[in-house]
Amino acid sequence: MKTIFRAGAALAVMGMMVPAHAGTESAHSEQRAEGDEAKQAALAEAMRAADLWIEGQRQYRKIPAISAAVARGDETVWAQGFGTTDRAQTMPATPDTIYSICSISKLFTAVALMQQWEAGRVALDTPVADYLPWAQLADDPRESVPVTLRGLLTHSAGLPRESDFPYWTGPDFPFPTQDQIRAKVPSQSPLYPAATTWQYSNLGLTLVGETVEAVSREPFADYVTTNILDPLGLENTRPGIPAELHGQQLAVGWGALEADGTRPEVKLFDPAGITPAAGFSASVADLAKFARWTMRLAKTGEREVLRASTLREMQRVHYISPDWETSWGLGFSVRQENGTTVVGHGGSCPGYRSALMIAPKEEMGVAVAMNAMDDPGLLARGIAALVKARGEAKPFDPVAGVDLGEYAGVYSGQPWDSDYMLIPWAGGLTWLDPDSGEPARRMWRLKPLGGDRFRVVTDKGEERDEVLFERDRAGEVRAIRQHSNTSRRLRGL
Repeated sequence: MKTIFRAGAALAVMGMMVPAHAGTESAHSEQRAEGDEAKQAALAEAMRAADLWIEGQRQYRKIPAISAAVARGDETVWAQGFGTTDRAQTMPATPDTIYSICSISKLFTAVALMQQWEAGRVALDTPVADYLPWAQLADDPRESVPVTLRGLLTHSAGLPRESDFPYWTGPDFPFPTQDQIRAKVPSQSPLYPAATTWQYSNLGLTLVGETVEAVSREPFADYVTTNILDPLGLENTRPGIPAELHGQQLAVGWGALEADGTRPEVKLFDPAGITPAAGFSASVADLAKFARWTMRLAKTGEREVLRASTLREMQRVHYISPDWETSWGLGFSVRQENGTTVVGHGGSCPGYRSALMIAPKEEMGVAVAMNAMDDPGLLARGIAALVKARGEAKPFDPVAGVDLGEYAGVYSGQPWDSDYMLIPWAGGLTWLDPDSGEPARRMWRLKPLGGDRFRVVTDKGEERDEVLFERDRAGEVRAIRQHSNTSRRLRGL
């Protein structure tokens, strides 16, 4: 962006030799360049905060590996890996590390089904049994409307949550084959009459994948690879788990945190017949590409894998639960978070968890994956909140001679709390708590006054007390003094 700024300044000078209206255009160009540079600086500070916060979360929660990426419009603006991916804990995680993405698989399956809908091969409100004659559940005395593809995509068809096999049971996780699932369906009864209750169902999305295979007359994995993954350039996304890469590019899985601070190893699994619902693997770099595709499609309106109108249909609410607390689109979860519409999906499989959150109106997507059973949604929301908070922060005026980087660092919170960080933020400093699940909540700031003096400013803009940084004999910042007490600076950033 600095190159753009210099070009804008050069055009302003050239305005002396051209008509006045061109000079006005040059001034506007310079203003736009300055605005772009300010936005880039704000995003860089937010991403630095996210980097520090995620690594803190990883260490405090003993998560072996985390990978995360942020997309803005049609660009991946940040991607990072944290921790290690192998059993020996020597191989660094990267944005290209592969994880099981479990139920995010459902988005690819839903896209495949909607391609068939665009081609006129399926209708969303036709009974599923018209496409899969074997997919007839056991008789149920309760009155019900038919089980349809729309019902399956919105988890409102009343189906059992799972095919009747114990595939979420360790240590071996015995996933059924496609033939076993087909043979078992007729003996399974509906949990609820269709369209009356929201019940998440892996069996339901598995039947959506079976429908794609039946009407396209191609194996599901081949169809998805040829018609979705390859066109979108998702080189590290697969309808399956690449066992040959386990412990290398594919992260190994770990279980939930034990009371003694350790995690058990989790065996690699084969999703087999459940692949359409929970069997894909991907990198966060690829998930960010997928998010970029959805935003690009919405913006250009040009057909790419799907029509833009089809994607809009998938990302609007098609079912809302009777208590009005759960809403779902066609494959996509659809919800409101602090006034922002967010679509996407989460994933949780043995040893892996992931989250993909997309805010279509804001043109922002966040992808997080980890090889442990913690909450990636918390991390995704935290990243988005930091970007939003920095974008809304009104910068302080610069003060001559103040280098904010000199004060940035990790400061002791003992014995009252965990250690915290002070980081540059909108012309001042702000506190960042790496142990907090909400890093952008009540972001108070320090406004530079000159020398080593700063003024506390609350998240509501109220100016409070003055704080003073202390230096050692070498001139290095060694502590922050507030209310007559000091917190020691442990290290820089």
